[in-house]
Amino acid sequence: MRIPVCVIMGAGPGNGAHIGARFAAAGYRVALCARDIGRLEAIADGIEGARAYNCDVRAIDGPESAVTRIREDMGPVQTLIYNAGAGAFANIDDSSVDAFQAAWEVNARGLFLATKAVLPDLRAAGGGNIVVVGATASLRAGAEFLPFASAKFAQRGVAQSLARKLGPEKIHVSLLIIDGVIDLERTRRRFPDKPDDFFLDPAAIAESVFQVTQQVPQAWTFELDLRPSGERW
Repeated sequence: MRIPVCVIMGAGPGNGAHIGARFAAAGYRVALCARDIGRLEAIADGIEGARAYNCDVRAIDGPESAVTRIREDMGPVQTLIYNAGAGAFANIDDSSVDAFQAAWEVNARGLFLATKAVLPDLRAAGGGNIVVVGATASLRAGAEFLPFASAKFAQRGVAQSLARKLGPEKIHVSLLIIDGVIDLERTRRRFPDKPDDFFLDPAAIAESVFQVTQQVPQAWTFELDLRPSGERW
């Protein structure tokens, strides 16, 4: 039996590293993709069987080039986790056209390109998974979140359209709405007085991502909210 391959676009030390570790523990080959290859290789070293691949999702040929290399090294892709996300937190007065464009390129166009890259493998296998890591900003656009929120709204639209198109092909597209602050060294420094339950545990997020990909077609989740118990919503 062929070992399944999980590709994580936008892998870093938080969600991406923990998602990679969770899939590796379940027997997947894991491909970690991001721009900072040095940091990525350090993360891959801590995950058995994982490999790091340079990929800029803002580049038109970035996702396709990365997936081609992954396919050659590991085999066809079974699961795509789209964890790439970026955007300026600014209002209409402070936002620039460049910041607005960059947020859209990472969150919406990048997902489009990554899906295009893996879709031949998923279709050839008769099914697979695409999980998009989104944000509450895709549902509620705050005054100070214009570039980020607009891009996350667009990303949610891309994911919903994909789910409706690809579901009948047994390709499960799901969207995780992350509502809260991820527990990382830098966020702990930013919020030094906050208790543990203020933060979202990236290992717990990874478990939710994995479980969504194990659902049967008769009971698929499209949209799943994840937030710490103390988050106001």
